[in-house]
Amino acid sequence: MSTHPGHLVAQATFEGPDVAWFALSPLLVLVGAGLGLLLLGALTPTWPRGLYAWVTVATAIAAGALAMANWDDITDGTTSTLVDGALAFDTFAMFVTIAVCVALIGVALITSDHLRRLGLDGPEHYGLFLIAGAGGVVMGAANDLIVLFLGLETLSLSFYVLAASNRRKAKSQESGMKYFILGGFSSAFFLYGIAMIYGATGTTNISKMVAAFDNTIPIDRNEAFLLAGVALLIVGFGFKVAAAPFHVWTPDVYEGAPTPITALMASVGKIGAFAALLRVLVVGLGYYRDDWRPVIWVLAIVSLVVGSVLAVVQSNVKRMLAYSSISHAGFMLVGLEAAGHHAGEADSGAGVPAVLVYLIAYAVLVVGTFGVVALVARRGDDKTDLDSFRGLGRRHPALALALTVFLVAQAGVPFTSGFIAKFGVISAAVDEESYALALIAMLASVIAAFLYLRIMVSAWIQDAPDDDGEEAVTVPFRTGLAIASAAAFTLVVGIVPGWLLDAADVTIAFAR
Repeated sequence: MSTHPGHLVAQATFEGPDVAWFALSPLLVLVGAGLGLLLLGALTPTWPRGLYAWVTVATAIAAGALAMANWDDITDGTTSTLVDGALAFDTFAMFVTIAVCVALIGVALITSDHLRRLGLDGPEHYGLFLIAGAGGVVMGAANDLIVLFLGLETLSLSFYVLAASNRRKAKSQESGMKYFILGGFSSAFFLYGIAMIYGATGTTNISKMVAAFDNTIPIDRNEAFLLAGVALLIVGFGFKVAAAPFHVWTPDVYEGAPTPITALMASVGKIGAFAALLRVLVVGLGYYRDDWRPVIWVLAIVSLVVGSVLAVVQSNVKRMLAYSSISHAGFMLVGLEAAGHHAGEADSGAGVPAVLVYLIAYAVLVVGTFGVVALVARRGDDKTDLDSFRGLGRRHPALALALTVFLVAQAGVPFTSGFIAKFGVISAAVDEESYALALIAMLASVIAAFLYLRIMVSAWIQDAPDDDGEEAVTVPFRTGLAIASAAAFTLVVGIVPGWLLDAADVTIAFAR
């Protein structure tokens, strides 16, 4: 240890931030279990079949339960920030944490059987799942742009590795490389945006940014610098949420990545990215809402049109669902645009709760949908074209019925969670008199319904192709459990949505 007088003074005066360990417990559980899985998996013989997945499920359940306990503490007290203002401790962050945990449970269950069919079962996938989940939680709770970037890269790096994790398939390697290269570009845009905002405000902390906007007089040069930073941030976020025209990576990566990994990207990735986008724009940049809201308006329309129209001309189901995810991103942007009318205010209106309901509903839907796709794709994960679904209703009526539930929900049919989600964001837009945006969203939903109808017709009406000795479609227990649970959630929320809507309504009290 150094005895230099200057070092002694530094050691004597340094005081670290107070750490509320229980408030951080959901994040710590995810990180600790993820690192533990990777370490123990490397040092121990192969675990019994399915144990890696069950440990991941148990971890996600524990983290979700701790988030619920924190939720109760927040509603009984007040919102606050953690670790010297780096993370927000509010119901918004807890809702995001619970949504991430729900998605992790479904993805872990469908991954277990998928990896066993390929002979690739091991701890690496599950450890990266939990690390990616921790990144998503940090993104949802980040109260500092640097912390947000760390969460974003934690999530993204896990996705890059997982997308290329099937070393036996060239398409998997290609998807990982494309995602990595384009993701690097988007991260560069994001970092430049952070740097410009820091140059204009002197801080990266969201709470301090708001105080700076309230207490300083804008100067033309400074304001231009800041608006350029906001534009670059939106470009980076646009890539992460797969919003058009920043969507170019989505179809190839969704098609080439192993199917359960695609489910992870479509669920946990969307939750983390949209949660961060909501907090940064609605809370941090509310002062400039009249500048960024028109950009979100345009992105929403382009995403709705591009996602819906291009989806119906695809012949590969994974590519169909990739373009469908772009359309769904457009619907969430409709809710964000509605929230933008009240950005910076204590009550951000119906937009924020509508987006959160959409996020958790879509996450469950997409995990269930890709669970079915993973089973139809069989051992090689190659049978994802539309013809592979022909006759599924005759061969596996229950599986085809679950797929139908997910598809009609994505189309926004009443009595499903998809209808509640779409109705919520469109209602929020109507409340703010964004009538053109609401109308385009409804038209896009009608166009996208044709896509889902194509898959249902193939499953229920068209005759099954000749087997030619191909492996039969089977439904293992864990994947069946994930699909059945997702279908049940979709119907329960569609029929009795009050409990979820009430929970989302209290998320507008952001920690500031």
